Amino acid sequence: MNYLANEKRYDNMVYRRCGKSGLKLPAISLGLWHNFGSVDVFENGRAILHHAFDNGITHFDLANNYGPVPGSAEENFGKIMATDFKPYRDEMIISTKAGYLMWPGPYGDWGSKKYLLSSLDQSLKRMGLEYVDIFYSHRPDPDTPLEETMGALAHAVKQGKALYAGISNYPAELTQKAETILRDMGVPMLIHQPRYSMLDRWVEDDGLLDVLGKRGVGSIAFSPLAQGLLTNKYLKDIPEDSRMAKAHGFLKRDALTPEVKDKLLKLNDLASKRGQSLAQMAIAWLLKDSRVTSVLMGASSVKQLSNNLETLNNLVFSDEELKSIEGILK
Repeated sequence: MNYLANEKRYDNMVYRRCGKSGLKLPAISLGLWHNFGSVDVFENGRAILHHAFDNGITHFDLANNYGPVPGSAEENFGKIMATDFKPYRDEMIISTKAGYLMWPGPYGDWGSKKYLLSSLDQSLKRMGLEYVDIFYSHRPDPDTPLEETMGALAHAVKQGKALYAGISNYPAELTQKAETILRDMGVPMLIHQPRYSMLDRWVEDDGLLDVLGKRGVGSIAFSPLAQGLLTNKYLKDIPEDSRMAKAHGFLKRDALTPEVKDKLLKLNDLASKRGQSLAQMAIAWLLKDSRVTSVLMGASSVKQLSNNLETLNNLVFSDEELKSIEGILK
């Protein structure tokens, strides 16, 4: 079966300029952190990717270690790229990262030039691509000079193996330094990928959003639903098939305190009055800030992705609503 993209795929998506660059990103991007690895059902992942692109999601976000097993999300994406998406490559923004443990020994982790550039070559091979659109340093390395890590990103861009450079999980002060180093090397910093949600607002407290705004760097928020807490999943009990119920997951049972549950119930009431689900309101709330270019969504099913895309029908908040949300979150 040959895949043919929906002809009306660009009709309903909102595209936002990434900082002061020439690049626009969809308001909702698709992350392949979970559900696209070798342990997952390949055809389910394929259906999600088709649905995303058919609805104007042009940005697909990966990393070297996404799976499980590490590398398998890129491999699976590469298969779908070769069979289904090849004619559409120039309509897509594909990103990958390096910075977390990927292979044994001293050169398979952190932020050395050796690791970053080797990893990028491996990622390109797995995905069957000549270049990625964005290559990220996935986390700061306390033991490698920042000049070396940023130099590796700049080198990748100058080699033509990446079009843009980005960073992820860097605090505000380090971001400023990294941005200056990259600019001096003639490669502007395009984007920062921080964790950000209604329940996790460190980017505001740290001043990171202010830095990005002043420096003209875009941002894309990951874990916008706080690993699923900001959905209707946990309003009553912990479902057996949920991420929280799985012992090996990132979302632990102790995250659902009585205080958090109370906030979720109040936020859910407010979302209902807006004609939205809690998840849809949580996504819209992030997009109210012009410094947030895009929100990075995971998806375990086409239905879940469809529900999240409906967020775009109502991105406007009244002052009253914003005040109520602040009251609940405080």
